[in-house]
Amino acid sequence: MIESINLNSMLAVTTAALLVFVSGGVLYLSTIEWRDRRRRQQPVQPSARARK
Repeated sequence: MIESINLNSMLAVTTAALLVFVSGGVLYLSTIEWRDRRRRQQPVQPSARARK
């Protein structure tokens, strides 16, 4: 009985950790994609080197 409670607790902690890990990854990738899309939509400005 105690072993099954311990196993269930371990599985619950592992599941919660995986949920946090996957959610963090999705949030990170969404943020990177949003920043990249915003950067691509900005008009291209010549750099200081190109003007010389």
